[in-house]
Amino acid sequence: MEKKVYVTLQNGRVFEGYSFGAEREVVGELVFTTGMTGYLETLTDPSYYGQIVMHTFPLIGNYGVISSDFESKRSWITAYIVREKCDKPSNFRCEGTVEEFLKEQGIPAVYGVDTRELTRIVREVGVMNAAITFAPLKDFTALNAYRVKNAVQAVTADEITVMGKDGGPSVLLYDFGAKGNIERELLKRGCRVTVVPAYYPAEEVLKRNPDGIMLANGPGDPAENTAIIENIRKLIGKKPIFGICLGHQLFALAMGGKTRKMKYGHRGANQPVKQLSTGRVFISSQNHGYEVVSDSLPCGKLSFVNGNDNTCEGVDYPDVNAFTVQFHPEACGGPHDANYLFDEFIACMKKEK
Repeated sequence: MEKKVYVTLQNGRVFEGYSFGAEREVVGELVFTTGMTGYLETLTDPSYYGQIVMHTFPLIGNYGVISSDFESKRSWITAYIVREKCDKPSNFRCEGTVEEFLKEQGIPAVYGVDTRELTRIVREVGVMNAAITFAPLKDFTALNAYRVKNAVQAVTADEITVMGKDGGPSVLLYDFGAKGNIERELLKRGCRVTVVPAYYPAEEVLKRNPDGIMLANGPGDPAENTAIIENIRKLIGKKPIFGICLGHQLFALAMGGKTRKMKYGHRGANQPVKQLSTGRVFISSQNHGYEVVSDSLPCGKLSFVNGNDNTCEGVDYPDVNAFTVQFHPEACGGPHDANYLFDEFIACMKKEK
């Protein structure tokens, strides 16, 4: 029997739907993603930590659950909202249903909700908190007080992992909530990848003497990571550095720039980014709720801007052999337009050697 649930927004709007996944009541930050595929990557992307994720695409689950497509070993989202769930997926790689996966992960979910109306509200009002409950919400205290805090600390690796063979460029990857496809793209190019926790000391990094350093994606407010920012500052100019998403924001902060929260962020696989040096537009995959304030950077050269709102999408720092992008060149699922940036990073490391 279908169990009714209530999605209550911080502005007082209430939407009724039905429960699937784990039967729990939760509070989180409601965000939407516009990707038409890649729901498994979304479910397992650590950048969604603390958030209630809603898909604008109406049908979710049609190709089931495929563990080899995961971006991390588990799901980090707080809850999941879809218009329609698929109970009978069809795919030769399918290992189960989304509902089974959510129950196994302990994540509550809602279907049968008007996701188009919910998305319009978030676009007009901005990102807000939401509660999922089995009875109409009366006390808004926890809902109004909720904040995503200590996100990187929650999702980062516990130990050091080394992958790949000797002989290729050695890359030290800071795991702030890294998507697995970043590692795969580096390994595909013959790199030896050492994944370290977010708080791994800069002094230890330099002792390892990698050819290059990657600053990965991750969740939360970049400015709250003061210890990590100071750690990155010690590495600037010492090795070639490539930053993606949160790594892009943290590097900008380490260079003296500023970040700020966006109205509703960029989440999906269809974000246009314009390369300022050529005028070329790339379609990119993105997942972030904060941006680097373009005119706050005391140094560096703006390299990409968003085609929709002109926000900062990339910065080059030629004086310190570093470059960073807000979007995901390792896009999975998503377009591969900007995949070449990994090749540019490899070239930077070889040139430095």
